[in-house]
Amino acid sequence: MKKVKDANVFQRNDVDLSHALKTFTNLSNESAGLHGNIENFIGWTQIPTGITRALLINGDYAKGSFCIPLATTEGALVASYSRGCNAVSASGGATTFISKEGIQRSPLFKFNTLNEVKVFVLWLNENFVQFQYLITRHSSYAYLQKVDTVVEGNVVIVNFDYYTAEAAGQNMITICTNAICEAILLDCPIKPQTWYLESNFSGDKKATANVLSQVRGKRVSAEAIINKVHLQNVLKTTAKRITDYWQASTCASIQSGTIGAQGHFANGLAALYLATGQDVACVAESAVGMTRMEIVDHDSLYIAVTLPNIIVGTVGGGTGLYTQSECLKSLNCIGKDSSRKLAEITAALILAGELSIAAALAEGHFASAHQTLGRKNTKIK
Repeated sequence: MKKVKDANVFQRNDVDLSHALKTFTNLSNESAGLHGNIENFIGWTQIPTGITRALLINGDYAKGSFCIPLATTEGALVASYSRGCNAVSASGGATTFISKEGIQRSPLFKFNTLNEVKVFVLWLNENFVQFQYLITRHSSYAYLQKVDTVVEGNVVIVNFDYYTAEAAGQNMITICTNAICEAILLDCPIKPQTWYLESNFSGDKKATANVLSQVRGKRVSAEAIINKVHLQNVLKTTAKRITDYWQASTCASIQSGTIGAQGHFANGLAALYLATGQDVACVAESAVGMTRMEIVDHDSLYIAVTLPNIIVGTVGGGTGLYTQSECLKSLNCIGKDSSRKLAEITAALILAGELSIAAALAEGHFASAHQTLGRKNTKIK
């Protein structure tokens, strides 16, 4: 890969870019391998990466204890997630379940009349199997699960729903859907006035009410029961105080118009996505979800999180970069069902983070933690 020729223009304001443009011995020679990841390459942006304390997960794919890598510049974040991991693990671990999988691309077709729309929708349904066969010529991993239509007058949004195996799949389904659209234009007896590959209906990189009840990526739930001893010793709170806070914050979320109700899904998602080479922009939809807390067995706490849109992969995208690949290997997220394993790890991590931040806010420790761990007194030289 060629470095950008105009890097000197990039520096013309006398800004010191010696770190961004620095040639790292172990990385610069591999810049040719960055095709598909970056254009106009000038160097590397480094993000500190830490690991959580061991998190015990009782999943269908993630089984055992995991120290989870998190890339972040936010002080107190890794410490907070580690505290949640301690409490969950000491109480028997988090149980996880993937209830749905699917990633969508949603082209739009505009016709002259509603009668043309009727013919088009019928033709789509009749040719579903042909679409499934067509995409096998463009991907070895993508599988077309279903096709839904949303009709508004003479406009049809077609929602193609795919399974993408170990890949997150956004690029894969874009290529496959484009091939289907080209076949539609060629073979369908009714020709649209115009069409667009993505209508903006799919929820790609945005928070939508639609994806709260459906799925984009993997819909994963995680739960744990934290007993009284670990609530007090690890989290410094009680089941009553933490559920009181959860109820108050959920009511406030409703008043603000939040889609879903959760504390800070985006923190853990962004840090894990960065560390493991995911598309970090997908935090936009991945952070839509629900956290729920209840008092059980008198003084214990039941906590559950549901994330309908965990978009993770273990192949493709940034997962093959050196540090990201190493982070995935540290979680043993390689091979068959590794993307499902990573999704379960993600949900369990988010549960631990929700537990810790709710306890901190319930007990008035939130500001002091950031005062201690999140403030900087000196610049890095």
